[in-house]
Amino acid sequence: MARLTESMTNVLEGDSMDQDVESPVAIHQPKLPKQARDDLPRHVSRDRTKRKIQRYVRKDGKCNVHHGNVRETYRYLTDIFTTLVDLKWRFNLLIFVMVYTVTWLFFGMIWWLIAYIRGDMDHIEDPSWTPCVTNLNGFVSAFLFSIETETTIGYGYRVITDKCPEGIILLLIQSVLGSIVNAFMVGCMFVKISQPKKRAETLVFSTHAVISMRDGKLCLMFRVGDLRNSHIVEASIRAKLIKSKQTSEGEFIPLNQTDINVGYYTGDDRLFLVSPLIISHEINQQSPFWEISKAQLPKEELEIVVILEGMVEATGMTCQARSSYITSEILWGYRFTPVLTLEDGFYEVDYNSFHETYETSTPSLSAKELAELASRAELPLSWSVSSKLNQHAELETEEEEKNLEEQTERNGDVANLENESKV
Repeated sequence: MARLTESMTNVLEGDSMDQDVESPVAIHQPKLPKQARDDLPRHVSRDRTKRKIQRYVRKDGKCNVHHGNVRETYRYLTDIFTTLVDLKWRFNLLIFVMVYTVTWLFFGMIWWLIAYIRGDMDHIEDPSWTPCVTNLNGFVSAFLFSIETETTIGYGYRVITDKCPEGIILLLIQSVLGSIVNAFMVGCMFVKISQPKKRAETLVFSTHAVISMRDGKLCLMFRVGDLRNSHIVEASIRAKLIKSKQTSEGEFIPLNQTDINVGYYTGDDRLFLVSPLIISHEINQQSPFWEISKAQLPKEELEIVVILEGMVEATGMTCQARSSYITSEILWGYRFTPVLTLEDGFYEVDYNSFHETYETSTPSLSAKELAELASRAELPLSWSVSSKLNQHAELETEEEEKNLEEQTERNGDVANLENESKV
Protein backbone atom coordinates (compact mmCIF):
# COMPACT_ATOMS: atom_id res chain seq x y z
CA MET A 1 0.00 0.00 0.00
CA ALA A 2 2.83 2.32 0.85
CA ARG A 3 4.53 1.47 -2.45
CA LEU A 4 1.30 2.17 -4.30
CA THR A 5 0.88 5.56 -2.71
CA GLU A 6 4.55 6.37 -3.37
CA SER A 7 4.23 5.44 -7.05
CA MET A 8 1.06 7.52 -7.37
CA THR A 9 2.79 10.55 -5.89
CA ASN A 10 5.72 10.10 -8.26
CA VAL A 11 3.38 9.89 -11.23
CA LEU A 12 1.52 12.99 -10.11
CA GLU A 13 4.76 14.88 -9.55
CA GLY A 14 5.99 13.84 -12.99
CA ASP A 15 2.76 14.98 -14.62
CA SER A 16 2.90 18.29 -12.82
CA MET A 17 6.51 18.84 -13.88
CA ASP A 18 5.62 18.04 -17.48
CA GLN A 19 2.69 20.38 -17.27
CA ASP A 20 4.88 23.14 -15.87
CA VAL A 21 7.39 22.64 -18.65
CA GLU A 22 4.83 22.55 -21.44
CA SER A 23 2.55 25.29 -20.09
CA PRO A 24 3.07 28.68 -21.72
CA VAL A 25 2.34 30.38 -18.43
CA ALA A 26 5.57 29.13 -16.97
CA ILE A 27 7.61 30.83 -19.71
CA HIS A 28 8.60 34.23 -18.36
CA GLN A 29 9.15 36.89 -20.98
CA PRO A 30 12.08 39.24 -20.39
CA LYS A 31 11.15 42.71 -19.21
CA LEU A 32 11.74 45.35 -21.85
CA PRO A 33 12.23 49.07 -21.37
CA LYS A 34 9.19 51.29 -21.80
CA GLN A 35 10.41 52.70 -25.12
CA ALA A 36 11.06 49.20 -26.47
CA ARG A 37 7.59 48.05 -25.37
CA ASP A 38 6.01 51.03 -27.10
CA ASP A 39 7.96 50.36 -30.29
CA LEU A 40 6.74 46.75 -30.56
CA PRO A 41 4.35 46.03 -33.43
CA ARG A 42 0.73 45.95 -32.47
CA HIS A 43 0.23 42.32 -33.55
CA VAL A 44 3.03 41.24 -31.21
CA SER A 45 1.89 43.17 -28.16
CA ARG A 46 -0.26 41.10 -25.81
CA ASP A 47 -1.84 44.18 -24.30
CA ARG A 48 -4.84 44.94 -26.48
CA THR A 49 -6.01 47.84 -24.40
CA LYS A 50 -5.94 51.32 -25.84
CA ARG A 51 -2.60 53.03 -25.33
CA LYS A 52 -2.81 56.34 -23.58
CA ILE A 53 -1.84 59.27 -25.76
CA GLN A 54 1.00 61.33 -24.34
CA ARG A 55 0.16 65.01 -24.45
CA TYR A 56 2.44 67.49 -26.16
CA VAL A 57 0.71 70.42 -24.44
CA ARG A 58 -1.22 69.90 -21.23
CA LYS A 59 -4.69 71.25 -20.63
CA ASP A 60 -3.33 74.11 -18.51
CA GLY A 61 -1.13 75.23 -21.41
CA LYS A 62 2.22 74.01 -20.13
CA CYS A 63 4.37 72.22 -22.69
CA ASN A 64 5.12 68.64 -21.73
CA VAL A 65 8.67 68.72 -23.10
CA HIS A 66 11.85 68.37 -21.04
CA HIS A 67 15.24 69.37 -22.43
CA GLY A 68 17.92 66.85 -21.60
CA ASN A 69 21.64 66.48 -22.31
CA VAL A 70 22.15 70.20 -22.81
CA ARG A 71 25.92 70.51 -22.75
CA GLU A 72 26.27 74.16 -23.70
CA THR A 73 25.00 75.45 -20.37
CA TYR A 74 27.05 78.62 -20.70
CA ARG A 75 24.39 79.92 -23.06
CA TYR A 76 22.09 80.39 -20.08
CA LEU A 77 24.63 82.69 -18.45
CA THR A 78 24.95 84.86 -21.55
CA ASP A 79 21.29 85.80 -21.03
CA ILE A 80 21.37 85.93 -17.25
CA PHE A 81 18.40 88.28 -17.00
CA THR A 82 16.03 85.90 -18.79
CA THR A 83 17.47 83.01 -16.82
CA LEU A 84 16.65 84.74 -13.53
CA VAL A 85 13.17 85.67 -14.70
CA ASP A 86 12.44 82.08 -15.74
CA LEU A 87 13.48 80.68 -12.35
CA LYS A 88 10.89 79.65 -9.82
CA TRP A 89 9.94 82.12 -7.15
CA ARG A 90 11.77 80.38 -4.32
CA PHE A 91 15.05 80.38 -6.24
CA ASN A 92 14.50 83.92 -7.42
CA LEU A 93 13.95 85.20 -3.88
CA LEU A 94 16.96 83.24 -2.64
CA ILE A 95 19.18 84.81 -5.31
CA PHE A 96 17.72 88.24 -4.55
CA VAL A 97 18.64 87.97 -0.86
CA MET A 98 22.02 86.37 -1.53
CA VAL A 99 23.13 89.06 -4.03
CA TYR A 100 22.46 91.90 -1.61
CA THR A 101 23.94 90.05 1.36
CA VAL A 102 27.11 89.14 -0.52
CA THR A 103 27.66 92.70 -1.77
CA TRP A 104 27.16 94.13 1.73
CA LEU A 105 29.54 91.61 3.23
CA PHE A 106 32.12 92.15 0.49
CA PHE A 107 32.25 95.93 0.84
CA GLY A 108 32.00 95.65 4.63
CA MET A 109 35.12 93.51 4.58
CA ILE A 110 36.94 96.11 2.47
CA TRP A 111 35.91 98.92 4.85
CA TRP A 112 37.16 96.90 7.77
CA LEU A 113 40.46 96.14 5.96
CA ILE A 114 41.00 99.85 5.23
CA ALA A 115 40.41 100.73 8.88
CA TYR A 116 42.66 97.89 10.05
CA ILE A 117 45.53 98.76 7.67
CA ARG A 118 45.38 102.45 8.56
CA GLY A 119 45.48 101.60 12.27
CA ASP A 120 42.06 103.01 13.12
CA MET A 121 41.40 100.01 15.35
CA ASP A 122 44.37 100.94 17.57
CA HIS A 123 43.21 104.55 18.05
CA ILE A 124 39.56 104.06 18.82
CA GLU A 125 39.70 106.07 22.08
CA ASP A 126 42.23 108.60 20.77
CA PRO A 127 40.43 111.93 20.13
CA SER A 128 43.40 113.34 18.22
CA TRP A 129 43.28 110.54 15.63
CA THR A 130 41.28 111.10 12.45
CA PRO A 131 39.97 107.72 11.27
CA CYS A 132 38.78 106.86 7.78
CA VAL A 133 35.26 106.26 9.08
CA THR A 134 34.22 107.62 12.43
CA ASN A 135 32.76 105.21 15.01
CA LEU A 136 33.95 102.17 13.06
CA ASN A 137 35.36 99.83 15.74
CA GLY A 138 35.04 96.36 14.21
CA PHE A 139 33.72 94.19 11.40
CA VAL A 140 30.10 94.49 12.54
CA SER A 141 30.22 98.27 12.43
CA ALA A 142 31.94 98.09 9.02
CA PHE A 143 29.17 95.80 7.76
CA LEU A 144 26.51 98.23 9.01
CA PHE A 145 28.31 101.13 7.35
CA SER A 146 28.38 99.16 4.09
CA ILE A 147 24.60 98.67 4.28
CA GLU A 148 24.05 102.37 5.00
CA THR A 149 26.26 103.37 2.08
CA GLU A 150 24.73 101.05 -0.51
CA THR A 151 21.13 101.64 0.50
CA THR A 152 21.72 105.40 1.10
CA ILE A 153 20.12 105.19 4.53
CA GLY A 154 22.58 107.54 6.26
CA TYR A 155 21.86 107.37 9.96
CA GLY A 156 24.60 109.94 10.57
CA TYR A 157 26.49 108.01 13.26
CA ARG A 158 29.20 106.60 10.98
CA VAL A 159 30.64 109.12 8.53
CA ILE A 160 33.60 108.98 6.15
CA THR A 161 36.22 111.68 6.65
CA ASP A 162 38.17 113.70 4.10
CA LYS A 163 41.50 112.33 5.34
CA CYS A 164 40.94 108.94 3.67
CA PRO A 165 41.29 109.05 -0.17
CA GLU A 166 41.06 105.25 -0.47
CA GLY A 167 37.77 105.37 1.42
CA ILE A 168 36.43 108.05 -0.93
CA ILE A 169 37.29 105.91 -3.96
CA LEU A 170 35.65 102.87 -2.34
CA LEU A 171 32.57 104.96 -1.57
CA LEU A 172 32.25 105.89 -5.25
CA ILE A 173 32.70 102.32 -6.39
CA GLN A 174 30.16 100.96 -3.93
CA SER A 175 27.62 103.63 -4.83
CA VAL A 176 27.87 102.87 -8.55
CA LEU A 177 27.87 99.09 -8.15
CA GLY A 178 25.02 99.33 -5.65
CA SER A 179 22.93 101.26 -8.16
CA ILE A 180 23.65 98.63 -10.83
CA VAL A 181 22.70 95.80 -8.47
CA ASN A 182 19.51 97.61 -7.47
CA ALA A 183 18.54 98.24 -11.08
CA PHE A 184 19.25 94.65 -12.09
CA MET A 185 17.53 92.90 -9.19
CA VAL A 186 14.57 95.26 -8.90
CA GLY A 187 14.07 95.12 -12.66
CA CYS A 188 14.19 91.34 -12.55
CA MET A 189 11.61 91.20 -9.78
CA PHE A 190 9.38 93.73 -11.53
CA VAL A 191 9.40 91.78 -14.79
CA LYS A 192 8.69 88.54 -12.97
CA ILE A 193 5.79 90.08 -11.05
CA SER A 194 4.30 91.71 -14.14
CA GLN A 195 4.57 88.63 -16.34
CA PRO A 196 1.29 88.02 -18.20
CA LYS A 197 1.30 84.32 -17.40
CA LYS A 198 -1.26 84.80 -14.65
CA ARG A 199 -3.45 86.75 -17.05
CA ALA A 200 -3.72 83.59 -19.11
CA GLU A 201 -5.36 81.87 -16.12
CA THR A 202 -8.54 83.85 -16.82
CA LEU A 203 -8.58 82.85 -20.50
CA VAL A 204 -10.53 79.60 -20.63
CA PHE A 205 -10.97 76.92 -23.27
CA SER A 206 -13.74 74.37 -23.46
CA THR A 207 -12.83 70.97 -22.06
CA HIS A 208 -13.99 69.27 -25.25
CA ALA A 209 -13.92 70.00 -28.95
CA VAL A 210 -16.91 68.98 -31.05
CA ILE A 211 -17.53 67.94 -34.66
CA SER A 212 -20.92 68.65 -36.20
CA MET A 213 -22.58 70.18 -39.23
CA ARG A 214 -22.61 73.96 -39.63
CA ASP A 215 -24.11 75.58 -42.73
CA GLY A 216 -24.17 72.21 -44.46
CA LYS A 217 -20.46 71.56 -43.86
CA LEU A 218 -18.70 69.32 -41.37
CA CYS A 219 -16.79 71.51 -38.88
CA LEU A 220 -14.48 71.07 -35.92
CA MET A 221 -15.30 73.57 -33.15
CA PHE A 222 -14.10 74.60 -29.71
CA ARG A 223 -14.98 77.52 -27.44
CA VAL A 224 -12.85 80.24 -25.83
CA GLY A 225 -13.74 82.86 -23.26
CA ASP A 226 -12.33 85.64 -21.09
CA LEU A 227 -13.34 85.83 -17.43
CA ARG A 228 -12.12 89.40 -16.83
CA ASN A 229 -13.81 92.67 -17.64
CA SER A 230 -10.53 94.08 -18.97
CA HIS A 231 -10.28 92.69 -22.46
CA ILE A 232 -7.51 91.22 -24.56
CA VAL A 233 -6.56 93.66 -27.29
CA GLU A 234 -5.76 92.36 -30.80
CA ALA A 235 -6.71 88.82 -29.83
CA SER A 236 -5.97 86.13 -32.38
CA ILE A 237 -6.39 82.36 -32.37
CA ARG A 238 -4.28 79.63 -33.97
CA ALA A 239 -4.52 75.86 -34.03
CA LYS A 240 -1.96 73.15 -34.73
CA LEU A 241 -2.36 69.44 -35.36
CA ILE A 242 0.34 67.39 -33.62
CA LYS A 243 0.65 64.00 -35.27
CA SER A 244 3.56 61.80 -36.27
CA LYS A 245 3.87 61.05 -39.96
CA GLN A 246 6.00 59.12 -42.39
CA THR A 247 7.03 60.62 -45.69
CA SER A 248 6.92 58.85 -49.04
CA GLU A 249 10.71 58.41 -48.78
CA GLY A 250 10.33 56.51 -45.51
CA GLU A 251 11.41 59.32 -43.17
CA PHE A 252 9.58 59.26 -39.84
CA ILE A 253 8.73 62.71 -38.46
CA PRO A 254 7.63 62.54 -34.81
CA LEU A 255 5.10 65.10 -33.61
CA ASN A 256 4.76 66.79 -36.96
CA GLN A 257 2.97 70.15 -36.76
CA THR A 258 0.27 70.99 -39.29
CA ASP A 259 -1.67 74.23 -39.42
CA ILE A 260 -5.42 74.05 -38.90
CA ASN A 261 -7.23 76.87 -40.64
CA VAL A 262 -9.55 78.66 -38.20
CA GLY A 263 -10.32 81.61 -40.43
CA TYR A 264 -6.95 82.99 -41.43
CA TYR A 265 -8.02 83.92 -44.96
CA THR A 266 -11.40 85.30 -43.93
CA GLY A 267 -10.21 87.18 -40.84
CA ASP A 268 -12.22 85.03 -38.43
CA ASP A 269 -9.05 84.23 -36.49
CA ARG A 270 -8.92 87.83 -35.19
CA LEU A 271 -11.28 87.92 -32.24
CA PHE A 272 -13.24 90.55 -30.35
CA LEU A 273 -13.23 88.52 -27.16
CA VAL A 274 -15.90 90.27 -25.10
CA SER A 275 -18.08 87.18 -24.71
CA PRO A 276 -17.30 83.49 -25.29
CA LEU A 277 -16.80 82.62 -28.94
CA ILE A 278 -16.99 79.31 -30.80
CA ILE A 279 -14.00 78.85 -33.09
CA SER A 280 -14.84 76.80 -36.18
CA HIS A 281 -12.62 74.89 -38.57
CA GLU A 282 -14.25 73.81 -41.81
CA ILE A 283 -13.21 70.27 -42.75
CA ASN A 284 -12.48 70.52 -46.47
CA GLN A 285 -9.90 69.07 -48.84
CA GLN A 286 -7.12 71.15 -47.26
CA SER A 287 -8.07 70.00 -43.75
CA PRO A 288 -6.08 67.21 -42.06
CA PHE A 289 -9.44 65.73 -40.94
CA TRP A 290 -10.68 65.31 -44.52
CA GLU A 291 -10.56 61.50 -44.47
CA ILE A 292 -11.33 60.93 -40.77
CA SER A 293 -14.74 59.48 -39.92
CA LYS A 294 -16.47 58.94 -36.60
CA ALA A 295 -15.35 55.32 -36.42
CA GLN A 296 -11.77 56.17 -37.35
CA LEU A 297 -11.39 59.13 -34.96
CA PRO A 298 -10.82 57.09 -31.74
CA LYS A 299 -8.10 55.11 -33.52
CA GLU A 300 -6.11 58.21 -34.45
CA GLU A 301 -3.19 59.30 -32.29
CA LEU A 302 -3.32 63.05 -32.68
CA GLU A 303 -3.50 66.20 -30.61
CA ILE A 304 -4.96 69.60 -31.43
CA VAL A 305 -3.07 72.51 -29.83
CA VAL A 306 -4.93 75.83 -29.72
CA ILE A 307 -3.12 79.11 -29.02
CA LEU A 308 -4.81 82.37 -28.06
CA GLU A 309 -2.63 85.49 -28.22
CA GLY A 310 -3.22 89.16 -27.53
CA MET A 311 -2.14 92.19 -25.53
CA VAL A 312 -3.26 92.78 -21.97
CA GLU A 313 -5.30 95.95 -21.91
CA ALA A 314 -4.01 97.06 -18.50
CA THR A 315 -0.27 96.57 -19.09
CA GLY A 316 0.15 96.36 -22.88
CA MET A 317 2.18 93.16 -22.57
CA THR A 318 1.64 90.23 -24.90
CA CYS A 319 -0.23 87.33 -23.36
CA GLN A 320 -0.53 83.78 -24.68
CA ALA A 321 -2.89 81.07 -23.47
CA ARG A 322 -2.69 77.47 -24.68
CA SER A 323 -4.67 74.28 -24.42
CA SER A 324 -4.97 70.99 -26.28
CA TYR A 325 -7.45 68.31 -27.25
CA ILE A 326 -6.69 64.64 -27.79
CA THR A 327 -8.94 62.20 -29.64
CA SER A 328 -10.85 61.22 -26.50
CA GLU A 329 -11.73 64.89 -25.96
CA ILE A 330 -13.22 65.38 -29.45
CA LEU A 331 -16.95 64.67 -29.44
CA TRP A 332 -18.48 63.68 -32.77
CA GLY A 333 -22.07 64.79 -33.25
CA TYR A 334 -22.25 67.42 -30.50
CA ARG A 335 -22.71 71.18 -30.24
CA PHE A 336 -22.01 73.71 -27.54
CA THR A 337 -24.80 74.94 -25.30
CA PRO A 338 -25.49 78.68 -25.75
CA VAL A 339 -24.23 80.77 -22.83
CA LEU A 340 -25.25 84.29 -23.88
CA THR A 341 -28.66 85.59 -22.89
CA LEU A 342 -30.32 89.00 -23.22
CA GLU A 343 -31.29 90.58 -19.91
CA ASP A 344 -32.82 93.94 -19.09
CA GLY A 345 -30.42 96.31 -20.83
CA PHE A 346 -27.38 94.04 -21.02
CA TYR A 347 -26.11 90.64 -22.11
CA GLU A 348 -25.27 88.03 -19.51
CA VAL A 349 -22.82 85.15 -19.91
CA ASP A 350 -23.54 81.97 -17.95
CA TYR A 351 -20.16 80.33 -17.44
CA ASN A 352 -21.81 77.36 -15.74
CA SER A 353 -22.76 76.17 -19.23
CA PHE A 354 -19.46 77.11 -20.83
CA HIS A 355 -18.23 73.49 -21.13
CA GLU A 356 -21.64 71.89 -21.70
CA THR A 357 -22.57 70.24 -25.01
CA TYR A 358 -25.65 68.59 -26.43
CA GLU A 359 -26.00 65.88 -29.02
CA THR A 360 -27.15 66.67 -32.54
CA SER A 361 -27.75 64.67 -35.69
CA THR A 362 -24.45 64.42 -37.55
CA PRO A 363 -23.43 61.92 -40.24
CA SER A 364 -20.77 59.50 -39.11
CA LEU A 365 -19.00 59.59 -42.46
CA SER A 366 -15.88 61.59 -43.15
CA ALA A 367 -16.01 64.87 -45.04
CA LYS A 368 -14.48 63.16 -48.07
CA GLU A 369 -17.14 60.46 -48.07
CA LEU A 370 -19.87 63.08 -47.69
CA ALA A 371 -18.48 64.97 -50.67
CA GLU A 372 -18.40 61.76 -52.73
CA LEU A 373 -21.99 60.95 -51.79
CA ALA A 374 -23.05 64.46 -52.75
CA SER A 375 -21.32 64.14 -56.11
CA ARG A 376 -22.90 60.72 -56.70
CA ALA A 377 -26.32 62.11 -55.89
CA GLU A 378 -25.88 64.66 -58.67
CA LEU A 379 -24.31 62.29 -61.26
CA PRO A 380 -27.24 59.90 -62.00
CA LEU A 381 -29.50 62.67 -63.34
CA SER A 382 -26.99 64.06 -65.81
CA TRP A 383 -25.70 60.58 -66.64
CA SER A 384 -29.13 59.20 -67.40
CA VAL A 385 -30.05 62.13 -69.64
CA SER A 386 -26.84 61.98 -71.62
CA SER A 387 -26.98 58.22 -71.88
CA LYS A 388 -30.55 58.30 -73.12
CA LEU A 389 -29.65 60.93 -75.69
CA ASN A 390 -26.73 58.83 -76.87
CA GLN A 391 -28.87 55.72 -77.05
CA HIS A 392 -31.56 57.58 -79.01
CA ALA A 393 -28.95 58.91 -81.43
CA GLU A 394 -27.52 55.42 -81.90
CA LEU A 395 -30.97 53.98 -82.60
CA GLU A 396 -31.64 56.70 -85.14
CA THR A 397 -28.37 56.02 -86.95
CA GLU A 398 -29.07 52.30 -86.97
CA GLU A 399 -32.54 52.85 -88.41
CA GLU A 400 -31.13 55.18 -91.06
CA GLU A 401 -28.54 52.56 -92.04
CA LYS A 402 -31.22 49.89 -92.30
CA ASN A 403 -33.39 52.14 -94.45
CA LEU A 404 -30.46 52.85 -96.76
CA GLU A 405 -29.73 49.14 -97.10
CA GLU A 406 -33.34 48.35 -97.88
CA GLN A 407 -33.49 51.15 -100.46
CA THR A 408 -30.32 49.90 -102.17
CA GLU A 409 -31.71 46.39 -102.26
CA ARG A 410 -34.98 47.61 -103.79
CA ASN A 411 -33.12 49.68 -106.35
CA GLY A 412 -31.07 46.66 -107.30
CA ASP A 413 -34.17 44.50 -107.77
CA VAL A 414 -35.86 47.13 -109.92
CA ALA A 415 -32.77 47.44 -112.14
CA ASN A 416 -32.65 43.67 -112.67
CA LEU A 417 -36.31 43.58 -113.66
CA GLU A 418 -35.81 46.35 -116.25
CA ASN A 419 -32.84 44.49 -117.79
CA GLU A 420 -34.85 41.27 -118.05
CA SER A 421 -37.75 43.11 -119.71
CA LYS A 422 -35.45 44.62 -122.30
CA VAL A 423 -34.00 41.25 -123.17
